[in-house]
Amino acid sequence: MINTLINPTLQTEICQFIREIGQKAIHLRELGFQVTEKGFDDYVTNVDRELDLLLSQRFQEWFPNDVVISEENLRSQALWRQQSELTKKFWFIDPIDGTDDFIHGREFYSVMVGVLEAFQPVLGWVYAPKSDRLYFGGTAINGLFIVTNGNIPEVLHPQAPIGSSRDRVIVSKKDDLAYGNAIRAAVPNVEFYSLGSFGLKVMEVVLGRASAYIYLNRRVKLWDTVGPLAIARAAGLVCCDLNGREIGFGYDDINPDNLTHNQMIVIGWQKFIDLYREAISKELNNI
Repeated sequence: MINTLINPTLQTEICQFIREIGQKAIHLRELGFQVTEKGFDDYVTNVDRELDLLLSQRFQEWFPNDVVISEENLRSQALWRQQSELTKKFWFIDPIDGTDDFIHGREFYSVMVGVLEAFQPVLGWVYAPKSDRLYFGGTAINGLFIVTNGNIPEVLHPQAPIGSSRDRVIVSKKDDLAYGNAIRAAVPNVEFYSLGSFGLKVMEVVLGRASAYIYLNRRVKLWDTVGPLAIARAAGLVCCDLNGREIGFGYDDINPDNLTHNQMIVIGWQKFIDLYREAISKELNNI
């Protein structure tokens, strides 16, 4: 188990290092940065690449027998394909999740790390540099925690949405354009909103600020999902597709060419899933 390998001292070091990387992102942005397009509507900065290298090297030093895969490492797809079913653990690193927010000076970007063990997400860290909040935990350490302003970790208590938050659903702008009318037809009184980082969107649901996060365009990749879904599962959220199938992390579930998920993704509280998943699926089938 992971928790036998991450003693309290190392756990503290990991949290401190992820915070250090996030604060470095703020500093480097202030100094100026370069942006390049690595794919259609997919941008990267020199800050992403610098932080990616720092994170990857440190985690490989900490866990030399594990596989470290990161967004900006050109060998990541090969590392994923070359591993056998006997691989102990994968560490997935996203140095800046929500690059568009980072580029435009908005606050909703994060540094993310996640652990995949036996092809299940078991541990994750999501750090928001601008608010200086680090969320971490999973089944591997039997709990969820929050660190604010670098202080001592406190237990994080997931909150089911109440009041108007029960009608709030996180949907990206792209998904709103493509599928928004279908979701509105299926979910009475629904209110859409969005923010940058995939991980921070998931945390909005964990904290009860929305009842679900619906992601339908199949562009999300392993380094986006492993950490946040480890936290979501430990929080008791349902992580499934529109057919009700649990989000998979095996070789058959992932496109090996770019490490994207084959499934549409819904992360939500059980009541929302029970009430609306089938209705949303039906409306989408009518498009």
